[in-house]
Amino acid sequence: MSAPTSSPFTRAVVSSMRKLYPENLADKSFDNTGLLLEAPFNPTRRQRNSVLLTIDLTKAVADEAIARKDSVVVAYHPIIFRGLKSLTFNDPQQQSLLRLAAEGISVYSPHTAVDATPGGMGDWLCDVVTGAIEPHPSSQTSTQPQPSTSQLYSTPAYPNPTAVSPSSVGTIAHTRSTIHPSPPPLPAGLDDAGMGRLVTFTTPQPLTTVIDNIALGVGFPGAVPIAIPQGSSVNDIKIRTVGVCPGSGSSILMKGVKQLPDLMLTGEMSHHETLFAIESGSVVVALSHSNTERGYLKAAMKEKLEGTLKTEWERLRGEEGKNAEEGQGSVYEDGDIEVHVSEKDRDPFGIMVRQ
Repeated sequence: MSAPTSSPFTRAVVSSMRKLYPENLADKSFDNTGLLLEAPFNPTRRQRNSVLLTIDLTKAVADEAIARKDSVVVAYHPIIFRGLKSLTFNDPQQQSLLRLAAEGISVYSPHTAVDATPGGMGDWLCDVVTGAIEPHPSSQTSTQPQPSTSQLYSTPAYPNPTAVSPSSVGTIAHTRSTIHPSPPPLPAGLDDAGMGRLVTFTTPQPLTTVIDNIALGVGFPGAVPIAIPQGSSVNDIKIRTVGVCPGSGSSILMKGVKQLPDLMLTGEMSHHETLFAIESGSVVVALSHSNTERGYLKAAMKEKLEGTLKTEWERLRGEEGKNAEEGQGSVYEDGDIEVHVSEKDRDPFGIMVRQ
């Protein structure tokens, strides 16, 4: 009896993700990246050659993957973050893992490897603040709040990042650098790898211009949480430097730096850290953790993975298909691949607007 293994297509997905976002760039001091759930391959029950991209693996996202018979869920955030002493249906997140395993669907998490990789999430946030992206013509608009039955507050509205394409029109002249470079040795061609990015505008920009770019890039529905120094006016503030870090970025943007950026864009920052920042003269934009991450899936990861996976799957089919065990050859016959972005994934927090 041969040893159990994941499906050939799953192995192609994992290999592609590791090429795009090398795992050794992840911050292993706290992170848990890689193949977190390896579902055994059953050639009699074929999954589709499809991948589902999501920030968080929730019940709704698991339902989505199961309904479409995806082979792999690429979940940016690790659903297994600390050691497990059991794996049962008593834990709602473990339920999702057990259900996916039963359906033959594996789970891969790249997390901080995406943050550190050049062209990853950090650089996408640089594109956002500098206006280097424009909405794709087929993009959906942001999810706007709808009146509730009480007519007093709207139902919660959630950011719906549009698919965006790079634009050289209207891009603000700037330079960018890595705040905390990754330690050597680095993968070939990734010399700029590291956590956090610093944008330096050639000419200081009005705060309102930068905020407009942020709102467009992340698909925020009509409200941007912002902290400014007391006594300052939004219309008078000029921004020369912007520090960006997806997720919870205060440790990246504030620790070990000689001077705080004029503006810090991140997902969340503690009350006391925010007070320190504005007392130091900086502006903070904290969009709720995953709203600084989700747009990257549509803007960049989907296309990157499609290109790399197509090549990787063709290679694997050629190398393994001719020598496949009896009954398994048909899995190599399908040359098509699909990469989808979850329609159910969203940050836990929405915005209710009083009517």
